[in-house]
Amino acid sequence: MSVEAVGTVRRGRNARRSIRQTREVAMLPALKRRLPLTEPMDQDQIQRIDLASMHILENTGVHFRDPIAIADWKKVGAKVVGETVYLDRHMVRELISTIPSDFIYHARNPAHNLPFGNDHSIFVPMTGAPYLRDLNDIRRNPTLDDLADFHKLSQMLPSMHSSAHHIVEPYDHPISQRHLRITYSSMRYSDKTFMGMTTSPKNAEDVMDMCDILFGTGFIDDHPVVTGNCNGNSPLVWDETMLGAMRAFCRRNQPVLCSPFVLGGANTPASVAPSVAQLNAEALSALAYTQVIRKGAPAIYGHYLSTVSMKSGAPMAGTPEISLMNFMIGQMARFYDVPCRTSNTLGGAKTFDAQAGYESATTLMAVMMAGANYICHSAGWNEAGMHCSIAKFIVDAEQCAMAYRMAEGINWDDFDEAVSAIAEVGPGGHYLGHPHTLENFQRAFFMPNMFDNNSIEQWQAEGSVEITERALTEAKSLLRDYEEPKLDEAVHEQLRDYIARRETEIPAADALNQEF
Repeated sequence: MSVEAVGTVRRGRNARRSIRQTREVAMLPALKRRLPLTEPMDQDQIQRIDLASMHILENTGVHFRDPIAIADWKKVGAKVVGETVYLDRHMVRELISTIPSDFIYHARNPAHNLPFGNDHSIFVPMTGAPYLRDLNDIRRNPTLDDLADFHKLSQMLPSMHSSAHHIVEPYDHPISQRHLRITYSSMRYSDKTFMGMTTSPKNAEDVMDMCDILFGTGFIDDHPVVTGNCNGNSPLVWDETMLGAMRAFCRRNQPVLCSPFVLGGANTPASVAPSVAQLNAEALSALAYTQVIRKGAPAIYGHYLSTVSMKSGAPMAGTPEISLMNFMIGQMARFYDVPCRTSNTLGGAKTFDAQAGYESATTLMAVMMAGANYICHSAGWNEAGMHCSIAKFIVDAEQCAMAYRMAEGINWDDFDEAVSAIAEVGPGGHYLGHPHTLENFQRAFFMPNMFDNNSIEQWQAEGSVEITERALTEAKSLLRDYEEPKLDEAVHEQLRDYIARRETEIPAADALNQEF
């Protein structure tokens, strides 16, 4: 069934255009934060974390399980014993000092270029879900068409600044070739910035080749356009796959998220501050390596945070310790003057229920007050990342828009005019018909579309529709109204030719010979 036919009668192009004219789909600019941040550590405590991390780097060391990285570290004078690299604190400080604190993300639509770093933040959808909850709220394996729908929604939702990459894993295509179709989907269905696959060094190189086609050969060497995510193996290990992908991105001047993967109490100490000290050492070791690869390459202090239930061993979301670690890591990133990545709207619930809402709201507020720049997993994440929910994707995006409004801070532009209205209305009056209200009501207070604030009688009269159903109805409407931001036909043809050629070169099975 086509997207046009889902839950509605087909409508003409003019009718759809009329609806689009009343729907706000223009992307919000990069958020420029104007609220004070939450900084629980004083300068002595920041120094304490820094010194503990440097001690770890100098005395415990970090495993770089990659012969090329080992050779690179030896060339710059690091102490190396086997696969363990011991990093002198002065070397680390000197290396990370060349990471730019800000830069511009360039999109194929220049109107969607984004200032990034310092006090600018961007929202990016979730990535990596092996399942989805679909337009009928059914949990199942995703397909390439499902991935395309998420990229289309990312294009349509104003608060999403990126189409990410594999928001969901498309199971109807071989693993070994999947990165090509995922990258193509990101490029085709959205003209915002996007993420690039780091599932192998060669896959990362394919992404760079496709970016050369999309933007023109050589453009990316001076212009960040795509982001790679490189996860560490905590505690204190970086593997060959991630390091090879990191080199592919850094050599072409493309930003990488240097992201230790924290399961607090399992792969870090069962305590907040020591966990941050370990994570900080892991992130610094990778950030430093990006500058060994290419001095001045953009890099982002990353992390994925969860704590582990000591009852079951399962990762948890929305806990107070995660919020505290977000605050602390934001402080450490600013201490080193590098941009920071975090994870947003995380939930462990199995459906889009109250647990999912509470967990996500807690994390979203902490992320905003921590001052993160690259706000990953901002829409759809549930079941500890095992599925992406279309309903939650829609509501999360609206929550990000609400957080955006809050973080912009207080608007003083109409202060004198509004204070004058107080005298004009006087005691016992009301403001509903006042000219100031009529002029400003649409922008004065955020009015969420996904939340129902009507009386219970009106809610019941309209069918007692709950938020999951409202969100799925909105998703179907967005997909009906979607118009593809067309690629230049010559570029489009080159991308298709590249994919066809690479798919003849790559066996249609992964290393485990898993056929699809």
